[in-house]
Amino acid sequence: MTDWKQALDYNMGNLGNLVKGNGGIMKGYGELTKAAASKGALCDKTRELIALAVAATTRCDGCIAVHAAEAVKAGATRDELLETLAMAIALNTGAATIYSSRILEAFDQFSAK
Repeated sequence: MTDWKQALDYNMGNLGNLVKGNGGIMKGYGELTKAAASKGALCDKTRELIALAVAATTRCDGCIAVHAAEAVKAGATRDELLETLAMAIALNTGAATIYSSRILEAFDQFSAK
């Protein structure tokens, strides 16, 4: 079982090491993050729920820690999160289905004589 508050602190500490080693990476990341929210068409809660759906599909523990905390701060409910995660699961399953058909197609092409 993961202690997500501890994971958040750990990841933030490690990011400090990255900044010390190459501050440009984190500066660029910060600019990208700021640009993603700059238009303002989505509220903070919606952006955080989207981030958690993406975190589920990319399997990013750091993203889970950061964006779960931010989703709570933005007022997301557990029911909203469950619906968001259901969509992530459905799309990930859909992607696996589509890519499975592509893999079968590639296999068939390579095994054709």
